[in-house]
Amino acid sequence: MIDGPYPVLAMLGALATGLMAGLFCAFSLLVMRGLAALPAAQGVAAMNAINSSAMTAAFMVLFLGVAVLCVVIAVVTFVLWPAHGTVYLLLGSALYLCGAFGVTVVANVPRNEALAKPAPDAPEAVAYWPTYLREWTRWNHVRAVASAAAALVYALALI
Repeated sequence: MIDGPYPVLAMLGALATGLMAGLFCAFSLLVMRGLAALPAAQGVAAMNAINSSAMTAAFMVLFLGVAVLCVVIAVVTFVLWPAHGTVYLLLGSALYLCGAFGVTVVANVPRNEALAKPAPDAPEAVAYWPTYLREWTRWNHVRAVASAAAALVYALALI
């Protein structure tokens, strides 16, 4: 079993990344399916509204806070190099930072920005909508799986 600050960090990491996994999973399984059932212009308008609401302080603190926590766990692990759990702690951080935070930056946000450019009922928005749904949701699945894997790996650091 790990000791020092690591049990608390690993527990916080597991809880935080698990929370994000649930959020991403619910979005893929519920929200995106609901949006896909709408006419394209309505789906585009709704998704743009959701993306705007994601820029609130509450969500940004949660999303960025989990990333900061993962960075802290990785840095503390590198600096203090525990006798047990090192690989799990570093892997958990890498999974979330690359698979959730990184994917958001390089895959989901650019698609959100492309969807927001034309008016929701513009022909280019309506034409882009099926591609957006498919690609954005696929990348969101990656974020969900990476976050869940990070939670599992952080939990494994505790045993």
